[in-house]
Amino acid sequence: MTPPADIEPDQSFRVRRARTADVRHIRGLLDGYAAQRILLSKETVTLYEDIQEFWVAETVSDGVPGTVVGCGALHVMWEDLAEVRTLAVAPEWRRHGVGHALLSRLLRVAEELGVVRVFCLTFEVDFFAGHGFERVEGTPVDTDVYAQLLRSADEGVAEFLDLDRVKPNTLGNVRMLRRMSSTSQNDRDDSRQTN
Repeated sequence: MTPPADIEPDQSFRVRRARTADVRHIRGLLDGYAAQRILLSKETVTLYEDIQEFWVAETVSDGVPGTVVGCGALHVMWEDLAEVRTLAVAPEWRRHGVGHALLSRLLRVAEELGVVRVFCLTFEVDFFAGHGFERVEGTPVDTDVYAQLLRSADEGVAEFLDLDRVKPNTLGNVRMLRRMSSTSQNDRDDSRQTN
């Protein structure tokens, strides 16, 4: 029997869409990093509201799912722009490919959605640079989009816009951006012509 496509090559974990039952595990991962001021804490209600954006990595033993050991979310901000957020891996699972697998999945989802730019705000500069992200200054959107994004109640969008009210949350973080392959843009352009 062939293992499901989402089980990673070493067979010790798999990446799948998050479910509401995973929120308590996501909360546990975030609490550890929030206490160290590496990630921002999120209200549990926000995790439930955003669960459809999340993917998790869970251990697998003899094909049986086990413990959630990582999480990450992709939040679409505009037609061509999304943010990777809340990427966290249990400390004992770091350096086992969990973060790479989660980020790779989130980037595939971004491509499937037609997103051509993916943003992150991070302390893990080398990790994201290794996945094609580059440091950026300022807010890489035009003034019309900026004005629309100002209307968002989402705190992550406020961080992306680098608004004064969230600056204490972002001190020391590096703003990074990855431009996706041109195939994503071409696919989106093709779909407009056929609709």
